[in-house]
Amino acid sequence: MHRRSFLTGLATATAAVATRPLLAASAKSSQPKIKLGLDNFAVRALGWKAPELIDYAASLKCDTLLISDLDALGSLEDANLRDVRRRAEAAGLALYAGSWSICPTSKSFKKNWGTAEEHLRLGIRVSKTLGSPVFRIVLGNMEDRKSEGGIQARIADTVAVLQACRRDALAAGVKVAVENHAGDLHSWELLQLIDSAGRDFVGANIDSGNAAWTLEDPMDVLETLGAVTICSSLRDNMIWETPDGAAVQWTAAGDGLIDWKKYAARWSQLCPNTPIMIETISGGPRQFAFKKPEFWAHYDKRPDKLAKFEALAKRGRQIPAFKAPAGPEGKTATQNFQKSEIEKSLAFLRTQIGLGARA
Repeated sequence: MHRRSFLTGLATATAAVATRPLLAASAKSSQPKIKLGLDNFAVRALGWKAPELIDYAASLKCDTLLISDLDALGSLEDANLRDVRRRAEAAGLALYAGSWSICPTSKSFKKNWGTAEEHLRLGIRVSKTLGSPVFRIVLGNMEDRKSEGGIQARIADTVAVLQACRRDALAAGVKVAVENHAGDLHSWELLQLIDSAGRDFVGANIDSGNAAWTLEDPMDVLETLGAVTICSSLRDNMIWETPDGAAVQWTAAGDGLIDWKKYAARWSQLCPNTPIMIETISGGPRQFAFKKPEFWAHYDKRPDKLAKFEALAKRGRQIPAFKAPAGPEGKTATQNFQKSEIEKSLAFLRTQIGLGARA
C-alpha cells in the first residue's frame, strides 16, 4: 500500500471510531421517553373528582392520569365525560379509565354498576368517550383464593364475562386491562386469564406492589407480563424476613427494593408505549407466613419464583409504619402524607430514572 493511501485510510477509520460514541448517544437521546403519570388512588384521602385530579396531575407535569374509580368521574353521561376529556386534553394529559371487580363470584364484587357484564360494558363506553385506550378492572383479592373452586374457578368466571363483552370492546377500540390485584393472581395466573380471554382485547394492568403479595419479585412479574402490559399502577416495596416468612410494606418509588433503572430499562423493551403510572399506598406492613405448610393451601408454590422473593427479603429491612394521629388532625395528616408519597415518587422517577415525556 502506498504511504498516502495508508494515511488516508487510517484517518478515515479513526474518524469513524471517534464518531461512534456520538452516534450512539444521539440514537439513545432520540428514543422517546416512557410516559409518567399517576393513579388517582394514590391521593384517595382527598376525595377529589376528575377536575381536581386533572389539575393536580397537570401541576406535577404528568403525561397521563389513571382515574381508576368510576365514582371519581362524577356523572357518567356522555356530555360530562366529554367535558372531562376536553379538560384533560387542554392540560396535556392522556386519560386512562378504570373500575373494580367484574368477577360475579368474587368476594370483592359489588352490584352498584349492575351485573358483571353491565359493569364491563359501562366501563368500555366510558373509556371510549374519555379517549382512554383501556378500561382497567380487577378480579378480586386474596380471599378469592380461599373460595369454592379456588382461584381457578374465579378465573373461569372472569373469562366468561370478558368473552361476553368481547364484541363491545373491539367495536369501541378499547382494551380491557386486568390487574394483579391484592394477592388475587400470581403473574402466571393472570397471563393464563389473558390468554384464555384473548390477547386481541385483553391485557395486563401490572401492579408492582401487589406482585409482592403473591410472593413474587416485581422484576420477575414484569418479565412474565411485560409483553401483554397495557396499563400500570406501580409502587415500590420494602420486604424483610420474619420468623414465619416475610413482611411486605409498600413505599414511595426509591424507598424500597426495586432497582428502578433496571426496571425502566426492561419496561422500555417489553412495553415502551405503556405509561408508568404510580399508585402509592404507603402505610403499614402485611405479614406472609409462607414458612408454614398451611399457607400453600391457597397459593401456587413455585420454588424458583419464591427464591427470588426470598432474596429480596434478605436484602430488606424493617421500616416504620405511617400512623395518622387521632382526631380531626388525622385526616389532614393522611392527605398530606399521600400527597408527599406520590410527589416524592414522581420526582424520583423523573430526575433519577429519566421517565416522563414532559420537560
